[in-house]
Amino acid sequence: MSKEYTADTIAKWFLTRSSMSPKKLQKMIYYAYSWVLTLMNDNSSDLKNKLFDDEFEAWVHGPVIPSIYAKYADYGYHDIEKYVGEESPKVSADIEDILNQVNDVYGGYTADELESMTHQETPWKNARNGYSPIELCQEEISDRDIYDCYIKRVA
Repeated sequence: MSKEYTADTIAKWFLTRSSMSPKKLQKMIYYAYSWVLTLMNDNSSDLKNKLFDDEFEAWVHGPVIPSIYAKYADYGYHDIEKYVGEESPKVSADIEDILNQVNDVYGGYTADELESMTHQETPWKNARNGYSPIELCQEEISDRDIYDCYIKRVA
């Protein structure tokens, strides 16, 4: 499944639904990735089913995919316009269901609220272990940490 989509595909999926800042977009993609990883795998030792292969890094403002950051950096704190008139990327029914749930649950939060939420969670905290709150960090967030964190919310 992981080769089927890219982070860019999922970004476009969210942007066909609403405008949002680059920071909020990163967090929406992160939560989509996290929930697909959690709901589409049976245990943390065999995490083959991923939404995409791009890796999240534990940046100061939360989980970030560097290629998505680079693509939308010029927007700064301003919203990326909703992709009006563009068709939403095609995803499987299972993925569409999870993306819709993520959009419903997390879409109402601001970028800053989502950042604060990721800062309370172990995957981001574990990846930033040993770094100060404002120190540059490019450590990858572990899929196992993501799974272990979110599976507790399912049970």
